[in-house]
Amino acid sequence: MSENPTDDTGKRQEMDQADIEVAREIRKAREEILNEVRKVIIGQVDVLDLVLISLFSKGHCLLVGVPGLAKTLLIRTLAEVLQLKFNRIQFTPDLMPSDITGTDILDETTEGRRIFRFIRGPVFSQILLADEVNRTPPKTQSALLQAMQEQKVTAGGQTHDLEPPFFVLATQNPIEHEGTYPLPEAQLDRFMFEISVNYPSLAEESEIVAQTTSDYIPVLEKVLNGDQILSYQALVRRVPAAPYMVDYAVALARASRPDDESAPDFVRDFVEWGAGPRASQYLILGARARALLHGRYAASIQDVRKLVKPVLRHRIIVNFRGQAEGIDSETLVQKLLDSVQPPAEATEAA
Repeated sequence: MSENPTDDTGKRQEMDQADIEVAREIRKAREEILNEVRKVIIGQVDVLDLVLISLFSKGHCLLVGVPGLAKTLLIRTLAEVLQLKFNRIQFTPDLMPSDITGTDILDETTEGRRIFRFIRGPVFSQILLADEVNRTPPKTQSALLQAMQEQKVTAGGQTHDLEPPFFVLATQNPIEHEGTYPLPEAQLDRFMFEISVNYPSLAEESEIVAQTTSDYIPVLEKVLNGDQILSYQALVRRVPAAPYMVDYAVALARASRPDDESAPDFVRDFVEWGAGPRASQYLILGARARALLHGRYAASIQDVRKLVKPVLRHRIIVNFRGQAEGIDSETLVQKLLDSVQPPAEATEAA
């Protein structure tokens, strides 16, 4: 893949020398982060890679996996390595929106006057773990919407800014449905990725058991801080991505919509709702971030294709017919990848 694609005017897109130096720092930082997290977490490299791509793209992640796969431990470890303020919220059926955002209390001053004072909730952090987010009703789930989209919280008629970088990681248990509340589509769309956290391999599980049942206490080194992450997030948007990559990302998103003229027959048959514009935006942003993290100075079609499943799987709603035939969104995303071919320019530029 050419590292310097052209834009619509034919002008070469490329990063300047200062950007290239920062890009080298990002690749080195990725390796150091992986090394530090490996002291605590065995395996899950693909999961961590997607989490880092989302962080540097200013996105948020939904992690789906059965209990006991170290989702919470991974996130807490990452926050420590990145020197970011970390809070965890255990979502329960009786959780209220004010338990997340904070609340006003009546306080008495030294002069004897009574005033309302805002007590900040756990959302005022930089990495927020929303544990088992589907165990609380939609009213409380929606308390995260403004924070995730605007990095602000409105309470008591006042708007409060959240400290950047602000990154939400929500977890969901896929095997328990009793007493749960499926996330509304509007909130699902706020998550850049839905990441599947799978069981470890045989060798990894043996290492996990040996390590966690010993007296081993890892010592974690700090790798980045908030200011460095903000500078890396800014650089991601300057990474070149050729126009044909944008066209391909848009084509994938549009082909997932059953009422679009480009939709394949299987989409018209089995999809209720397809992906919106956020999907193609996140495909391009994620491709740019992935290129940087892997030491490249321009995004490629392969970067886009690697991210199609985590970007689209929670944005495609299977209809009743599809559910009756046992078809899930993962299957449909793979069929989309097979049917929507990259443009000819991608082959020529490779």
